[in-house]
Amino acid sequence: MRNRSFKRCGARAAKGLTLVELLVAISVLGFVAVLGWRGLDSIVRARIALTSDLEQTRGMQLAFAQLQSDCAHLVSPSVLPNKIPLAAGPERLTLVRTVFSDDQPSRLQVITYRVKDGVLTRRESAATRDLRELDTLWLTATNDTDTSQAVVLQSDVAAMTMRLWISGGNAWRTDLDVLAPTASTTAVPLPTGLEVTMKLRGRDSGMLKIFLLGAV
Repeated sequence: MRNRSFKRCGARAAKGLTLVELLVAISVLGFVAVLGWRGLDSIVRARIALTSDLEQTRGMQLAFAQLQSDCAHLVSPSVLPNKIPLAAGPERLTLVRTVFSDDQPSRLQVITYRVKDGVLTRRESAATRDLRELDTLWLTATNDTDTSQAVVLQSDVAAMTMRLWISGGNAWRTDLDVLAPTASTTAVPLPTGLEVTMKLRGRDSGMLKIFLLGAV
């Protein structure tokens, strides 16, 4: 009897897993696989979002670095007496900067920053020493008829706002007529500071930077 019972147990063990046991094992493996896939998917998504944020932040920093360079080389008022070297408006900034080259006299250049369709671009005119030509370049830039190549600095820009600090003032100004001569004087008020706030799409807050204008 013992031999027969032993043979039955051995035969049963040789058959392997039953169908129910196999289904249970497959279910457990599938559950573990789903958990692992969800964890891996969340890690990949977080990495993509972090990489995108880093690229946007880097783009904003590069744009502000270029703007800082242009503002630091804003043309001196003595070069353009009674003329406005800078115009700040909604989504747009136009200024005249001094260009220095090796073994060449300094020249003037019109720089335009503009946000259009969520893209911030920078455009620079040809450098010149002729003030009449500079006036033409300024009008071309402000009238959007400049055909020079624009460089893309930042995409996904929701808004770019600017304010000016006027020499002798006590607050930031956003009105454009602040740069016009008053009735009591024919001199143009000198802007000495520029505040720029750039906000990207999908972000609650923007990045704010303040620049000194020229050698002030």
